[in-house]
Amino acid sequence: MKFAFLMDPLKTINIIKDTTYVFIKESHSRGHDCYFIGQDDIYFKNNSVHLNTIKIEPTDNENKQFNEIKSETLSAEEFDVIFIRPDPPFDDRYLRNTWLLDLCKHPYIMNNPKGIRTVNEKIFALQFDSMIPTSLITQDKEEYLDFLNKHKKIIIKPLNGYGGQGIFIVNEGDTNMNVTFETLIKLENSPILCQTYIPEASVGDKRILLLDGEPLGAVLRVHNKLDHRNNFFAGGKAIETEITDNDKKIIDTIRPYLKENQLSFVGIDIIGDYLIEINVTSPTCLQEMNTIYDQKLEKQVIDFVESKVKNNIKKDI
Repeated sequence: MKFAFLMDPLKTINIIKDTTYVFIKESHSRGHDCYFIGQDDIYFKNNSVHLNTIKIEPTDNENKQFNEIKSETLSAEEFDVIFIRPDPPFDDRYLRNTWLLDLCKHPYIMNNPKGIRTVNEKIFALQFDSMIPTSLITQDKEEYLDFLNKHKKIIIKPLNGYGGQGIFIVNEGDTNMNVTFETLIKLENSPILCQTYIPEASVGDKRILLLDGEPLGAVLRVHNKLDHRNNFFAGGKAIETEITDNDKKIIDTIRPYLKENQLSFVGIDIIGDYLIEINVTSPTCLQEMNTIYDQKLEKQVIDFVESKVKNNIKKDI
């Protein structure tokens, strides 16, 4: 089979941590041809979508992550599978590529472009109001201050941030409570998300990976002593955790929505008993789970993708 990976530049990939890397490695080990696609390598001509590709082989070398076999332009219809794996933010370029991939009739695409557009990773979770912290989306300073005065301690963050970027804890009466809001609004030029602080955040936040709506694995991300953020980009580390009955209730609740939107590989973030985010663009933490539990979870993912191709299950148009 031919597998294409729409992803961040090859030289930026950390082979020890990157989830996409082990997808490529497992696919290559099974004899599939693997191709890199950059975010500016998708275009439309002669009534079909074309891809500027580089055929690649993983190396297990941190200094040269891939052997680049050859560059060629191919029709998207020549591929069996296309993985959408660039990191957020979900910007104009990301959006444009989902529109173009919508035009593809043959490949199985994971995750579905329409599904990625539907599920903003922070906003989508807000419909499950019994499972989330009290929340406010605003760019109005007075609304923000009213929310802060009512709840005393809150989290504020950008709607399109990732990796812990732009996340602040704000306490009522903090001397920086105004400037923090003003700075974030100015930088983002859009509303921000405010949520009540969950005390269990001091312990860590749980990342659960879901495959076809079922738990694949979970880790607890724990912050270091110098930062409140648990994300790995912000210096957090992964430790072993369990999937609780409450976690299972959350998964059962959101599963129909994930299936409806053909979001097969998803990462959800839970703090305490609360759902925080539903990550659909480029979920990570699979390698951390492999290390902690001595598994190769990518095998299950590639098994799933192969079954979709063999059963002739394509992306809905």
